[in-house]
Amino acid sequence: MLTTDKTIDHGTLRRLVAAGANVGAEVVGSGRSWGIVINYGRINQTLAATRGRPKTFRQFETLTGYLKALGIVEYRVNAAAFEPGGTQKEAPDRRSVTASERMKRAHEAAAYDAWFRAQVQASIDDPRPSLSNDQARTHMAARRQALLKKAGTKPAGKAAARSSR
Repeated sequence: MLTTDKTIDHGTLRRLVAAGANVGAEVVGSGRSWGIVINYGRINQTLAATRGRPKTFRQFETLTGYLKALGIVEYRVNAAAFEPGGTQKEAPDRRSVTASERMKRAHEAAAYDAWFRAQVQASIDDPRPSLSNDQARTHMAARRQALLKKAGTKPAGKAAARSSR
């Protein structure tokens, strides 16, 4: 990508445009992304991301929306080094896959949380009388004994000791 050694951040660019400075822009394609070189006076600076590296846009529409929101509606386009082809689905980058996986986990967690809360609420709303811990253990030991008897096996070791509690 055609870049300069100097960079300009979003805040500075926004303030220049708001102050009415004569700001020009050149959209420069490189590989499968686009960058912006800001021109004002004799100064050319590359629009930088938060950590100082050149900010890139994968979609030209996103870039044009960004410039339009700033108030820059006329700019030059240099597509000499741009390589069209391939879609996000054909060649996803690591960031989009990571974001996709993160969103999938967030949705799964939200669904589980809703299910769990519904189960707890159903238990709270259940009109049947509650059982004490000892009653529940006795009930489960009897069920375990019945299942073992049906399977034709005998309880062994700790399982037998637990079932006798």
